[in-house]
Amino acid sequence: MLTSELIEQVRRIEIRTSRIVDELTGGAYHSMFKGRGIEFDEVREYTQEDDARDIDWNVTARMGMPFIKKFVEERELTVMLLVDVSASGGFGSGDKTKRQHAVEVAALLAFSAIRNNDRVGLLMFSDQVELHLPPRSGRSHVLRLIRELVAFQPARTGTDINAVLKYTMKVLDKRSVVFLISDMLDHQDIEKSLKITNRRHDLIAVRILDPLETAWPRLSDITLEGSENGELLNFSRKNQRDFALTADKFYRTTRKSCERARVDLIDMRCGDDHAKALMRFFRRRRRRG
Repeated sequence: MLTSELIEQVRRIEIRTSRIVDELTGGAYHSMFKGRGIEFDEVREYTQEDDARDIDWNVTARMGMPFIKKFVEERELTVMLLVDVSASGGFGSGDKTKRQHAVEVAALLAFSAIRNNDRVGLLMFSDQVELHLPPRSGRSHVLRLIRELVAFQPARTGTDINAVLKYTMKVLDKRSVVFLISDMLDHQDIEKSLKITNRRHDLIAVRILDPLETAWPRLSDITLEGSENGELLNFSRKNQRDFALTADKFYRTTRKSCERARVDLIDMRCGDDHAKALMRFFRRRRRRG
């Protein structure tokens, strides 16, 4: 992509997202994650107004009088965006591909994070980690992040969610909010990796779906080529019905894996209003406590 075209595309994304980030950050985003992380502040003497459960017994034993540990809410969150750039993201039955929708979702989350003075990082992955931008704050960092999302050309075509979650566990040294943005078309069992990651971090899966992937229209016999494995599939009308049933079972299985791992899953269909979908999720999460 030419530099001028890239700059113009990034500018359009910034303008489009900036119009709705205020809605996302008007309490819904921050209140959802508020208090999810705390950091040690100081040790001080215990008073009658303090909760006895906060007593630090090690310090109390050394000093011969009761002391408590005081904690404060972390001043900033770390938000990490894991964005799937495998070949299946190039599919789109409408005017945009799944990857283009993923870029817009990532941009909304990134601008929401910096509006709340949080740090945001990026991991782009296929069946390997393709690019890692460590978390930082500031508008210039987010613009670089979006430039990479728009222009990056992955080296591989496959998908390996287990690998990117394992890598995430290695590079994040404190509890973070992790958004996994993907079509989730990974036929490996990912439930264990989801569960392990969610124990240490706050993992949220954002599944980008194209309507044709679950509801195939009635067509004459056609031949399709798999975007990630190159396999040719002949689709008779019977095969098309079987495909729809298999796809529905696959998507339901992935949802069940997320539920068992206690990972929130946001389904976003290409063509939907992504900001409204995120807002609904934030509000639902806030009500849940």
